[in-house]
Amino acid sequence: MKLAVIGTGYVGLVTGACFANLGNDVICVDKDLKRLETLSKGDVPFYEPGLPELVSKNHKAKRLVFSHDISSAVLNSEVIFIAVGTPPKSNGQADISAVISVAQSIAKTLKSKKKNKSGKFKVIVNKSTVPVGMGDIVTKILIENKISEKDFSVVSNPEFLREGSAISDFMNPDRIVVGASNNRAFNLITELYRPLNAHVIFTSVKSAELIKYASNAFLATKISFINEIANICERVGSDVLEVANAMGLDKRIGRQFLNAGIGYGGSCFPKDVLALMHLAREQGYDPQILSSVTEVNDFQSDAFVGKILKELKNLRGKRISVLGLSFKPDTDDLREAPSLKVINSLLKKGAQITVYDPAVSSNSKKELKELSFADGVYEAIDGADAIIVVTEWAEFKEIDFDRAKKLVKGRIIFDGRNIYDPKRVRESGFKYIGVGR
Repeated sequence: MKLAVIGTGYVGLVTGACFANLGNDVICVDKDLKRLETLSKGDVPFYEPGLPELVSKNHKAKRLVFSHDISSAVLNSEVIFIAVGTPPKSNGQADISAVISVAQSIAKTLKSKKKNKSGKFKVIVNKSTVPVGMGDIVTKILIENKISEKDFSVVSNPEFLREGSAISDFMNPDRIVVGASNNRAFNLITELYRPLNAHVIFTSVKSAELIKYASNAFLATKISFINEIANICERVGSDVLEVANAMGLDKRIGRQFLNAGIGYGGSCFPKDVLALMHLAREQGYDPQILSSVTEVNDFQSDAFVGKILKELKNLRGKRISVLGLSFKPDTDDLREAPSLKVINSLLKKGAQITVYDPAVSSNSKKELKELSFADGVYEAIDGADAIIVVTEWAEFKEIDFDRAKKLVKGRIIFDGRNIYDPKRVRESGFKYIGVGR
């Protein structure tokens, strides 16, 4: 099948590369010429395990090409994926301007094509995370440009990719949601996904749009819930890991996303919860649970900093080693990363921060000029008054504490992700402070 993917960010590039790997001819379009040049060389401008190899392989096979010509991509494709960003505005509302711009470009192209009488039925797929009603907006844009509804259909096909495991998530999905207004569009998208042998759910466009927001909001709720339980555990002397493990064995609850820590971050949960809250309030409904989810999440990083201040007292001149920077392991994404909030608070108190993150980008290092960056764990902790873990990278879990205690100045570990066994750490000669332990 011939596909166009508009936008070569995280979602667009993963989508394009994976569909190409399934044997489709994919044109990935972006207006950033520098990015297109980078991709054409086989380089990927962000960290995602396995993606550079997948992009290079399919680009060499000429199943995956990169272009800035949106008109040509639209004309030569049966299915057009819109995969541009929808960042939050200051009020939490999703900024849909990029989606609208792409829709207008598609409409302009199809309008020109109509004059040449060379049109074929097109399926336009919103892959971007968009508010409920975006499908109607895109449809309206095309109709206003005199594109007949018999020549196109707008579909919502939300993505459920986790950073760090996006390729596996794409190739082995729990479900594929297709929100469509007619069987013709649904059947075409179902055929596109047929090689994955996945459970395909046919819904209305508006339901599909809400499913993405509802899914992410629920997962964020689980995180904030277990963090609230962790805060209770600290006050009554329980261990949140023991509580969460037992809770998770209940099939109605499940163990996933019951990991207490310093809160969630990233490109999805924070903005999607806020966008759903804004959507609800626009309809005159006060989303009380969602409001509490964000409040608990904001509190977690503040509470963690409070623990550090309580132990170290005056931070001025203290050397703090921060292990991790990205909002989760196996990604270099710093968007809404709790680490940044923790680090900024410590800097304001006069601390000197040395960071080690296995995937931190050179651009991030340039932007975070106040920080010193180490090339490894032991370099980062050398001479530190305290060690703080903010991202649960696998290599952090296997620290040689005997080696570490010879390097550090202060033997105290603040475990913001509960990756260590408190007993083992204490037996190694360190003071251990976790979350809900």
